[in-house]
Amino acid sequence: MQKKIKKPAKVPVHHAPPPNQVRIIGGQWKRSVLPVLQALGLRPTPDRVRETVFNWINHLRDGDWANAQVLDLFAGSGALGFEAASRGAASVTMVDTHTPVIRQLEENKTKLRADNVQLLRGDALLTAQGLAARGQRFDLIFLDPPYQQDFLAKVLPLCANLLKEGGMVYAESGLPLVFDEASALEKPEWMAPWEVIRADKAGTVYYHLLTYNKVPATA
Repeated sequence: MQKKIKKPAKVPVHHAPPPNQVRIIGGQWKRSVLPVLQALGLRPTPDRVRETVFNWINHLRDGDWANAQVLDLFAGSGALGFEAASRGAASVTMVDTHTPVIRQLEENKTKLRADNVQLLRGDALLTAQGLAARGQRFDLIFLDPPYQQDFLAKVLPLCANLLKEGGMVYAESGLPLVFDEASALEKPEWMAPWEVIRADKAGTVYYHLLTYNKVPATA
């Protein structure tokens, strides 16, 4: 009599939402699916990357989001900002230059009843300058700009005046940022005061968690 061969148990597969949706990973709105506007250049941070990044941040903050002031300068889909709000950030300010995108974010904010989220329509660089001039400071800043434009070189220096002491910047890019002085690539001047806390790569996405080191004044 022939023995029956046992089939291997099925391993549950994590399916990503469609490209026009994002899913919140953790917090009070965990598993909530939000529509994303179909717009040119709108590129939500992948679930896998977002989960890794928020695990990093959660560890570094000892799981405490209660007093966190968060700025998302290139909000787009809102995936990063709504994730922070879901986890209990005291306030999340999302910025985007496109009116239709802001309208979609407003609808998602209403759907979630996200009272801790503020939406601003405007240019990211000008808005950053304005917030700094008004004395606003943040514990965490998200930077996920269009890859094809040199936005990080322009906006990262502005973040130095927006961060609270010990604050962090999350920066996403299509190329790795150069931090190591021993690297074959020359470290750009605008990266000089920044230190990488964590960094990784997923597909074509390079993502980094940074902290700012104040340059001591010369005598």
